[in-house]
Amino acid sequence: MRLSIIIPVYREGEAARPTLETVAQRAPEGSEILIVHDEPDDPTLPVVRDVAARHPGLHAVHNQLGRGPALAMRAGFAAAQGEAVCVTMADASDDPDDIGRMLDALTRGADVVAASRYMPGGEQRGGPRLKGALSRLAGVSLHVLAGLPTRDPTSAFKMYRRAMLERLTLESDRGFELALEITVKAFLAGYRITEIPTVWRDRTEGRSNFKLAQWLPRYLRWYTLCLGRGLWRGRDRAVRPAL
Repeated sequence: MRLSIIIPVYREGEAARPTLETVAQRAPEGSEILIVHDEPDDPTLPVVRDVAARHPGLHAVHNQLGRGPALAMRAGFAAAQGEAVCVTMADASDDPDDIGRMLDALTRGADVVAASRYMPGGEQRGGPRLKGALSRLAGVSLHVLAGLPTRDPTSAFKMYRRAMLERLTLESDRGFELALEITVKAFLAGYRITEIPTVWRDRTEGRSNFKLAQWLPRYLRWYTLCLGRGLWRGRDRAVRPAL
């Protein structure tokens, strides 16, 4: 199963180099790595070209759908050639060693694989406390009350079956809530979702582009949809078998 790895960037510059180098070195053989940028003069592009000179599977994709992480990810989905599509961040917060395990789970039959901070064996190190508390509360409550098969639906670090993505109608056009939208819609449509434990580490370089106050209402839209539908059907009927 060929893998496409999507890494959205926004003016990361040299801060993105460690992630690009590490992902390129550890990605499964034959993977393509798409670095999606909004601006044609993004200062990350010289770094991308330098890393790509040593790793031919890595190249830049210009997001022409509009600015923001949601549209950058959707531009990456449109450009991806692999049967499996993984989204990971450029800030070294995600563990690239998890990508191979996520691909194994997808190969065994999952349609969505979440790298989970909140399942047994997972961990979140650092980061804003309020953001982390809200994320954990959302994930655990949807898992317990609605039967969502992952405890970490808000994280962008996920792998998807491309055929599933092509069947979903994606609406998010701003922030990282796109990951929650995909997970909720996949769940309600009956696709198979599973999770693996991951250790997330707060970035040590650069500045986060996450805007909690601005994007929280968009997260709440998909949270309430999942919670309402899950409670209406009943948890036992809502649960999809774990792989």
